[in-house]
Amino acid sequence: MMPFARCLFVCWLIAGKLFSQPISLHPENPHYFLYQDEPTLLITSAEHYGSVLNLDFDYETYLATMQQEGMNYTRIFTGSYVEIPGSFGITNNTLAPAPGRYLAPWKRTDETGLYEGEKKFDLTQWEPAYFDRLKDFISEANERDIIVEVTFFCATYQDSYWTRHPFNPGNNVNNLPDVGRQQSHTLANGSLTDFQKKLVEKIVIELNDFDNIFFEIQNEPWSDDPQDAMRTLKTIDLDAVPSWLKWSQTASEASLEWQQAMADQVVATENELPKKHLLAQNYCNFRHSITEVDSTIDILNFHYAWPEAAWMNYGWGRPINFDESGFAGSSDTTYLRQAWQFILAGGSVFNNLDYSFYVGKEDGTGKNDAPGGGSTRFRQQLTYLHQFVESFPYIQMQPDFSVVAQAPGMDVQCLAQAGQQYAIFLSGIPADWIKLTLPAGTFKYAFISPYTGKSISQGELESTGETYTLDLPELDHMVALRITK
Repeated sequence: MMPFARCLFVCWLIAGKLFSQPISLHPENPHYFLYQDEPTLLITSAEHYGSVLNLDFDYETYLATMQQEGMNYTRIFTGSYVEIPGSFGITNNTLAPAPGRYLAPWKRTDETGLYEGEKKFDLTQWEPAYFDRLKDFISEANERDIIVEVTFFCATYQDSYWTRHPFNPGNNVNNLPDVGRQQSHTLANGSLTDFQKKLVEKIVIELNDFDNIFFEIQNEPWSDDPQDAMRTLKTIDLDAVPSWLKWSQTASEASLEWQQAMADQVVATENELPKKHLLAQNYCNFRHSITEVDSTIDILNFHYAWPEAAWMNYGWGRPINFDESGFAGSSDTTYLRQAWQFILAGGSVFNNLDYSFYVGKEDGTGKNDAPGGGSTRFRQQLTYLHQFVESFPYIQMQPDFSVVAQAPGMDVQCLAQAGQQYAIFLSGIPADWIKLTLPAGTFKYAFISPYTGKSISQGELESTGETYTLDLPELDHMVALRITK
């Protein structure tokens, strides 16, 4: 290469590094993302968050599989939380490394802790090997155009999990107060808050150069002190049903104050850095009309989300994230239906918790023995959803409740650019027809199978502006409908 050409090439590389921007909210429609100057949906079926903290997990094979199968998003925990074998009934759990194979952000000492002979941490000392692995993982994901959600903290759930937790005073040498797991993520945790802020600051600094990340404050912060917020069972109250299934539960005031302190730490740290990244907050399971969203929060995260979670919170003008699936059986069809319903209700992110990925099966071909779905076939089916929505200029669309006037036997979700195009999802046990309310004009339509991505039937319809009856093709419990002018 000639010297002048080499100089131009180097300048081009430097300019790309300096002026590239992290994933951001789309300026024309902040319910969606902008990444590499393109509108972006995040739709995936990904491992159980242990890619970095589990030393036995081959993340290069995992990320290569994700790229090959069309997945563009994965979620990781930072190592401030870890599980034990058998947690949540998961047989092969990437978040439960074998003893001695758990890599955390802090150095270990020579003193033995509470769990299986693992050594205690010194929370004042960073572990270089951890940050090398973290940055290499995100770099490998970046090469494959995979967005990474980096979750700083997680609720602890049970006392048995606390026995392995770095913040348990029995697992570190830092003389932390014994406040217990339920106060460990509140401002009543004594000196622990300072260590937590330092962890946030360290990770934010280490990852500032990357464009393919966003942060989340805490996973399921309501779980250690749940506050009943909105009923899921409206007409019955069965004693045998666990409270977390009867209610959408939110975090306590003490938790929210602590979360705000962590969010403020992210903002304060990035104020001194070149790049600014999006920050997500995890609000509840199922659905809830959020009462307050702080200005530091960019993404609204729900778990096991209903379409109503998107509809109820659309007015906040932010992306709404189906951040975790599961606990609805192991049938992939269940989670395929959930994905279509949520995205066509106005959601911008869907993350299926995929238990076919684990140590030794990083190619996603493992046997699913856990309370969720996931398989090679399912990941292929998710690409049909992604392709369907991306076939529309969806930035110009929003949820619509008027175009489908009647759909006997079926649930309906619809995104619309009124009078121009409609993306509709129908699920249930249907009658033979639906009724549409369209403006006058000629429209093309096509019914698409969510299972195969192929057209089942298609044609043209002539609307007079009155209600139009459209015959349904034979279908298996769900179908997508594309209508364009």
